[in-house]
Amino acid sequence: MRNKPLSTVFLLLLVSLTANAQQSAADGPSATRLQQHISYLASDALNGRRTGTQGANDAAHYVAGEFARLGLQPTIHRAGASQRGSIAMSQYLQPFPYVAGVELGQKNALVLGGKRDDLKITLKAGEDWMPLGFSTNATIEGAVSFVGFGITASELKHDDYADGMAKGRIALALQGTPDGENPHGQFARFEGVRWKAIAAKNAGAIALIVIAKDEKFKDDRLYTLSYDNSAGDAGLPVILMSRESANRMLGTSNASLAEVERAPGPKQLSEELTLTTDIVRKEVQAYNVVAVLEGSDRLLKNETIVIGAHYDHLGRGGEGSLAPRSGEVHHGADDNASGTAGVIELARLFTAQKPRPKRTIVFICFSGEEEGLLGSNYYVNHPARPLANTVAMINMDMIGRMKDNKLIIGGVGTSKEWRQLLGVGDSASAATSGTFSITLQEDGYGPSDHSSFYAKQIPVLFFWTGTHNDYHKPSDTFDKINYNDEARILSFVSNVVRSVDNADKRVTYTVAKSDSQQGRSTGFRVYLGTIPNYSDSNDGLLLDGVRDDSPAAKAGIKAGDKIVKIGAREIKNVYDYTYALGEMKAGEEYVVELVRGGEKLTVKIKPEARK
Repeated sequence: MRNKPLSTVFLLLLVSLTANAQQSAADGPSATRLQQHISYLASDALNGRRTGTQGANDAAHYVAGEFARLGLQPTIHRAGASQRGSIAMSQYLQPFPYVAGVELGQKNALVLGGKRDDLKITLKAGEDWMPLGFSTNATIEGAVSFVGFGITASELKHDDYADGMAKGRIALALQGTPDGENPHGQFARFEGVRWKAIAAKNAGAIALIVIAKDEKFKDDRLYTLSYDNSAGDAGLPVILMSRESANRMLGTSNASLAEVERAPGPKQLSEELTLTTDIVRKEVQAYNVVAVLEGSDRLLKNETIVIGAHYDHLGRGGEGSLAPRSGEVHHGADDNASGTAGVIELARLFTAQKPRPKRTIVFICFSGEEEGLLGSNYYVNHPARPLANTVAMINMDMIGRMKDNKLIIGGVGTSKEWRQLLGVGDSASAATSGTFSITLQEDGYGPSDHSSFYAKQIPVLFFWTGTHNDYHKPSDTFDKINYNDEARILSFVSNVVRSVDNADKRVTYTVAKSDSQQGRSTGFRVYLGTIPNYSDSNDGLLLDGVRDDSPAAKAGIKAGDKIVKIGAREIKNVYDYTYALGEMKAGEEYVVELVRGGEKLTVKIKPEARK
């Protein structure tokens, strides 16, 4: 060695290191690397990775840094990047619009009393009352009607708005339902304030006031301003009022809160008030992280395989959390730091593969999944490579808690070749591949990002290991991940991707058998077969898809249609649609108004009874 030129020594060392790196990648997925990725992504430092927060942005930059280190190409090319000899991490980020939260504006005001100034009582926002995050911004004046729990349930023959009690007036309602504290009572579906707001709007009320359950007004979960990106505003002002303030209001009509709670029957009050709601929505950019491994085949590189997972989680709780209280970091190790780490590890394997894959592979880590598939929905409408050339989408969500070698694979009905490529034979429900006991699911739709791709007629596969007691709770931590089994799953997934890549012809898209009627009840009695788009909307419900041979398909409803009315109910967003669905009866015919390509259409639909 002493006799060799120094440059030769460095060259030999570089060759040795490169060979070792390629050998490491060739050995398969690394449990150690997976633990490194997941322990960071699920750490307190990222604060639960709620979409639109700094923690989520830090996670996005971490993934982008890993993609850059592996030499993957970004989808955004900025001038001068190649001259600098490096790729900026921001070039891997695909931004999409997102409302990160809401805050009180300057104009909120509530004044009780009539025309005389000496009788007026001013209540302070944040102290005596609080507008909800989905409230419409408006100024209204009117009289008040007490409407009990503010529930309309036709199937239960219950209507707190009977006889036009609140039409043109302000509705005052109790929190909760007639069931009391029973979470399984017959009125449980109507407890949410969103549903109370829809009932109030349908009854012609001009605003809704909800009386807090607890004397500690600021401890009420509704007091914390939050925004649901899957729907627009409620269509009328909606506020939460403290019990003390409600008592003051009722006292002017010779009533008391205790009295109306004992006998919560509807009644008109003599009280009049003026209400101004002012909610400021904080719009930010959220990010998908997208990287490209160019294919090696002169022709096949124009075709794309997408490998994806979502990296966002639930922050410190709130919407979507199953924890008893908010405020704790929801670590999201399995959901879905496990899938994100899986994408990074597969990217490492395929970049080291010699020769490179024939087809181009696009690696994507999505944000906004927990908010309603927002990131993946944005991507399929703004793809890095044409969707027409996308061969398949492989999605991994919660792959870190395998038990008893059980692996669930969804989407096997979306291509006639999937069973053969998976090596699972012709079984419709279960199979064994290697050491895995596999449960197969036909449907291409489901509660994760592959659904966005299947709605665009792309074959999909969905890998997961099932739910567990830590799901959507702070206790979903990195130390509970089964790293060795996740590595085995990734080895299996990589073999499936290689089979798709090495095939002479692309896999064939097929319409999958629907699992929607089996085992995943939504609580509704009827089934339409529509796949809603969960992005923010206030002018109708956009449909991502319609299930084959469903009532919606038979009525002529198609993907891309926007439903604006069902029967007499106007549909502004997914909540209006869900409420209308709850009122429908199987076998009865309903008129549906929709917009298709700017043209208004009317169709008739007959819901089926849900099995």
